[in-house]
Amino acid sequence: MGDAGDVPPEILGRLRSICRGLPEAYEEPAWIGVRWRIRQRTVAHVYEPDVQRSPGYAPHLAGVREPVVMTFRVPLEDLHGLIAGGFPFFRALWGHNVAAVVLGGHTDWAEIAELVTDSYREMAPKFLAARIR
Repeated sequence: MGDAGDVPPEILGRLRSICRGLPEAYEEPAWIGVRWRIRQRTVAHVYEPDVQRSPGYAPHLAGVREPVVMTFRVPLEDLHGLIAGGFPFFRALWGHNVAAVVLGGHTDWAEIAELVTDSYREMAPKFLAARIR
């Protein structure tokens, strides 16, 4: 398993603050970076991708010195609109409804909070998702 060591503490702090408000969501180390889950379903996963090992990231990270990426679930009908504008959003390299965002100084944290909350709604049991305002 990986650890949080590759993710800047300020980014982890922001995401922890967002995820703390999601009923029964929990944080755990992933094979790379950190992920937040509800039951056994991943809501958000943050990590520093290795572009050498996964060259599919390269077009989305051009010019970003130390990229930090977060993947999350998006309702399929919203995915295309989200990624259409390009940077910092792109379609993840797996999954039919998974988006990715490059995090950093440019990040709109209110937007990230909304996207993570929507991802939670996609993955959580309906009775837990209903507890989110």
